[in-house]
Amino acid sequence: MLPRLPASFTLLFSLSAAIAAPAVAATPPDTSRPHIVLVMADDMGWGETSYYRHPVLKTPNLDAMAAAGLRFDRFYAGAPNCSPTRATVMTGRSNDRCGVENHGFALRRQEKTIAQGLRQEGYRTAHFGKWHLNGYRGPGAPILGADDHSPGAFGFDEWLSVTNFFDRDPILSRQGKWEEFKGDSSEVVVDEALKHLARAAGGAQPTFTVIWFGTPHAPMIAAEADMKDFGALARNSANHYGELVAMDRSIGTLRAGLRRLGMAENTLLWFCSDNGGLPEIQPGTVGEFRGFKGSVYEGGLRVPGIVEWPAVIKAPRVTTYPCGTFDIFPTVAEITRLPATALLQPVDGISLRPLFTTDLKERGRAMGFRHTRRAALIEDRYKIVALNLERGPFQVFDLVADPREQTDLAETQPALTARLKQALLAWNASVQSSYEGKDYPEGRVDPREPGSRDWVEAPEYAPYLRQLQARPEYSAAITKGGRKKKG
Repeated sequence: MLPRLPASFTLLFSLSAAIAAPAVAATPPDTSRPHIVLVMADDMGWGETSYYRHPVLKTPNLDAMAAAGLRFDRFYAGAPNCSPTRATVMTGRSNDRCGVENHGFALRRQEKTIAQGLRQEGYRTAHFGKWHLNGYRGPGAPILGADDHSPGAFGFDEWLSVTNFFDRDPILSRQGKWEEFKGDSSEVVVDEALKHLARAAGGAQPTFTVIWFGTPHAPMIAAEADMKDFGALARNSANHYGELVAMDRSIGTLRAGLRRLGMAENTLLWFCSDNGGLPEIQPGTVGEFRGFKGSVYEGGLRVPGIVEWPAVIKAPRVTTYPCGTFDIFPTVAEITRLPATALLQPVDGISLRPLFTTDLKERGRAMGFRHTRRAALIEDRYKIVALNLERGPFQVFDLVADPREQTDLAETQPALTARLKQALLAWNASVQSSYEGKDYPEGRVDPREPGSRDWVEAPEYAPYLRQLQARPEYSAAITKGGRKKKG
């Protein structure tokens, strides 16, 4: 029998072996296949964060996200209202190229979407919340299972969605099956998204998750506890900011959930809003910018934007690089190495992947916006605005010297104006060609694409009107629709 070694010798031997043993490096995350979460507010203006020093609203969770990632100070919605901007996220293309010329217009099934591209590359895809790309106007109704423009038709494996804006205690549709929920709408969809992500945690399959809030779109209904700091405000404004308090809290829940699931390090989390702020809410929603939702001035287009991705964005930064929602798909396509065929050309966005690790100043490619016969084009420093594409007037602004768009340079700098106008009209001609369907293999728009319509008047929703009539968020729209039919 071998003699028993002293305990001190055993400890010394163990420590020596540990020191001598080579360190086993942790496997670095595969940053070509990160989890991707896209989060979008509904009608949140550029100025509605405390990191932009809003006078009454506090957004500690968005502040924390900005302090840990890349904050965009010149981030633009693809259009000045909801459905059009969502189309730019899905396709990387201007909304009018896709036929989504205004709210309540359907995304054409001939388009190629980010969800379709990622699903083909092995991603598990899911959508939660507001959809508004299936051609219905009116308050958000649960999406029907037979809807051929549902999220499922555009590449989402799972979806819990409504047609448009939604509020407290919502009815949502889980792939056509309606479910009732209790609580704030932002917290509801984040909780459901985290359940989806929990099922994927630890697995080899990467996930693509879209969370589109209904907050702070009207009607604004906040919990009393979330309005406690806004007692001096008009009731509508207090509800508006109370909804944003709850939405910010849900962002904190989402970030904490990603950490709890062990997914945060290699998750690309991207937050923005779908258009500028609302004029009736006080104190203001757009900072000192000109215009509001519906306008192609900065107040209608410039929105909060933050990206957090700890595996790649190692140090917090703030950038004034101009970019927007149309850049999301090209950026994700470069990161995940999607084939070029995943995007339908021409694409209006560019990849922002280099910006995640490098300070860049000039975009070098113009950003165009077209919405209900109005348009704008931004070339880094300068912006041209067309209040009517056919008749004008055309205005020119220096966004570096004059971000509030107070001084029109159109007459004092005719050469600059002529160049920008030529660039805008050339871009507009390209968009018009796409709008007419020239980008599709058929060379035309599928005539089966629906027009924009009110769901309360659509025959497919008729069997559900009595059920929905009892809900206050639907009753006024249903009654109004009935009066229109009788008249």
